[in-house]
Amino acid sequence: MPLTTTKKQELINGHQTHGTDTGSVEVQVAMLSERVSQLTGHLQKNKHDFSSRQGLLKMIGRRKRLLGYLNGISKERYSALIAKLGIRG
Repeated sequence: MPLTTTKKQELINGHQTHGTDTGSVEVQVAMLSERVSQLTGHLQKNKHDFSSRQGLLKMIGRRKRLLGYLNGISKERYSALIAKLGIRG
């Protein structure tokens, strides 16, 4: 269940910090959050898909590490991002 090209472009445009930004922490966290929400829906329907569950946990860990990095750099950007995405952080 990868993200479609149009959905990726929407996420990039909504979270980029400058015109050519495609890989900032904000963009990466937004993409991971979208994948986490998709995979969560999948796992609610398919309770015994343990390999996808392991991938979900890895994505959540990666998102957590990126958010910790962003929190260390700029608390304002961190709080703005978690408010925009609606995650606990």
